[in-house]
This record gives sequence, structure tokens and C-alpha cells, in this order.
Amino acid sequence: MATWSNLNFQDSASPLMEQLIFFHDHTLLILMMITILIGYLMYMLFFNYYTNRFLLSGQMIEIIWTIMPAIILLFIAFPSLRLLYLLDEVNNPSITLKTIGHQWYWSYEYSDFTSLEFDSYMTPTNQMNPSDFRLLDVDNRIILPMKSQIRIIVSATDVLHSWTIPTLGVKIDASPGRLNQTNFFIYRPGLFFGQCSEICGANHSFMPIVIESTPSKTFIQWIKNNIYIG
Repeated sequence: MATWSNLNFQDSASPLMEQLIFFHDHTLLILMMITILIGYLMYMLFFNYYTNRFLLSGQMIEIIWTIMPAIILLFIAFPSLRLLYLLDEVNNPSITLKTIGHQWYWSYEYSDFTSLEFDSYMTPTNQMNPSDFRLLDVDNRIILPMKSQIRIIVSATDVLHSWTIPTLGVKIDASPGRLNQTNFFIYRPGLFFGQCSEICGANHSFMPIVIESTPSKTFIQWIKNNIYIG
């Protein structure tokens, strides 16, 4: 998870987040090159005392500064479109997780298993353990297997919410009366924290999300132990 001194992205835990970070760095490099070039040209114009008194129009330079930005935009557009299609692709998921946003908590249902659903509330400060994270931990974590393609279906019962896990590169709106879906792939074990990213009322800041990624055997054992919850 991010710390107060970290200005970068959180460490990725999914291929999609890796691709998002690569695209960010790619675009930032192009912007830095443009900024350096424009800065150099402005510097030369400010401190150049010579003028071309025969220059009335320059068709060639106008063609160049029209075509060059179009080419630069293509270098940004093609990777962006590729990444958008990857983010929306849901192909043969191993597990489906159904998520419903409420004011102000999340409820989850494992649609592939019978009667496995629960609500997830933020852990109050007076009930926290010393190792818990304030305003981020919940009473019931989402348990998911690592190295499995996971589909998540998101909706809401009252107002607009947004289910977000930055480490996985997932941000999807929870809209009342609508089902939105996306997918992700977790390639390492750990705890991954997120929060509602859509202002949904007075307690918007107090409905965190916690995913606990475990090996498949541990996940199956958890399913066996909790199959009758709800």
C-alpha cells in the first residue's frame, strides 16, 4: 500500500496495473520531450537578437508543426486503445464476485458457490488490533485465489459508488439499477486496500475495501469453512 512519502503508483499486483504504469511512463516521457523542446525554443527566441526580415510565411515549418503533433498523438493513442480493450476484456473467468454498494458498506456474493455472501464494514477504531490499518481495515475481507482470472460484477442499491483497488488497476462504478463488470488477475499473495472513489454521502470516506489474496488451496479451504454463511 502507499505511504505518506510515496508520490508514485503503488506496487502493481496484476498485469493490468503493470500495463497502466508502463503507459503512464510512456506518456510522461513524450510530454517531457515536448516540454524540453518548447522550453529550448522559447529560450532561444527570448535571447536571440537577430530577426529574419525576409521571412513573410513559412509553409514548410507550418506543415512540420501540423504533422508532428498528429504523429505524436498516434504514439499515445495506439497504446491507449490497446490498454482500454485489455481492461474491458472478460475471458473465461475462474471465479465471479458480485459486489453491491450501500450507504455506507459493501456486500459481496460468491456467485459460483451456494449461500456464500456477507457484508463488509469498516473496523471501528475501538475494535482494531495493533496490526490493523486505521480507516482501511474491514471486519470481513474479500478472500480470492491468486493466479486466477476473476470477474467482478458491481452494482449499488441507493446512490453511485465506485469500487476501487489501486494496486490491481481496478476502478469500476457501482450504479443503482445497472450491472458493470470487469476482470483482474492477482499474481502474488497479500493484502490489497481500496476505498470508495465516488462521493456517495456523509460516510463516503468510511467504506474501505480489502482483498486478501491467498493460494488456491487456502481459498478452497476457506470456501469449505464458510459455505453456509448468510
